[in-house]
Amino acid sequence: MADVHPTAIVDPAASIGANVVIGPYCVVGPNAALADDVKLHSHVVIEGHTTLGEGTEVFPFASLGGPPQHLHYRGEDTKLEIGARNVIREHVTMNPGTAGGGGVTRIGDDGLFMVGSHVAHDCSVGDHVVFANNATLGGHVTVEDYVFMGGLCAIHQHCRIGAYAFVGGMAAVPSDVIPYGSVKGNHAHLAGLNVVGMKRRGLPRQVIHDLRAAYRLLFAEEGTFQERISDVAHLFSNRPEVMRIVNFIRAPSGRPLCLPRD
Repeated sequence: MADVHPTAIVDPAASIGANVVIGPYCVVGPNAALADDVKLHSHVVIEGHTTLGEGTEVFPFASLGGPPQHLHYRGEDTKLEIGARNVIREHVTMNPGTAGGGGVTRIGDDGLFMVGSHVAHDCSVGDHVVFANNATLGGHVTVEDYVFMGGLCAIHQHCRIGAYAFVGGMAAVPSDVIPYGSVKGNHAHLAGLNVVGMKRRGLPRQVIHDLRAAYRLLFAEEGTFQERISDVAHLFSNRPEVMRIVNFIRAPSGRPLCLPRD
């Protein structure tokens, strides 16, 4: 049974799971679906076709599922799907997809979205991510698992941020960031690998050693970039972490690759 504060406005058509807590002055629309153990603190707004996964906690003044900030949006029934056990802090905004972009914005599980962070329309965000205060995604961005986004960073539309990557505070990122990469600056450049993050996530020493060796080879001065990619793929074909970088680089993309400054 849900615990709904008397000042909250919850549409009778909304789907509300077991043990849901809806605090003072929240607004939950008719197409919202809140799974078991979701907790909304005060003044949370859930609009549109928005689902919140089990155990997700949303803090005051977050706005989830409001119309996408897109000039061509005309009220289509697009979706925002938020996974389980996310922590969504104050003033976070997340928008649903658009008809021209696939129609769905997806958020994975176990993420932390700090104050004022923003996920725009048609984005895909993985599991175990951290968005520091005011981290911002443009539309159609893909953020893979275990990414850390620094405060006030901004990601250009259609960019991809690879798994385990680190985006520095106030970085402006107009390019794809390789898995395990660390970027900083405005405009951002690749500043090495996110070794600290890899250690925190428990990657073995040998895996980190091989990733560093592959990174040095990829961004060496000898040969063409395509030749270096092929060399890395050949030398590290049995190392899935390195091949994740190779496959990321080889995958189709609408944005260039973020590279070292020199």
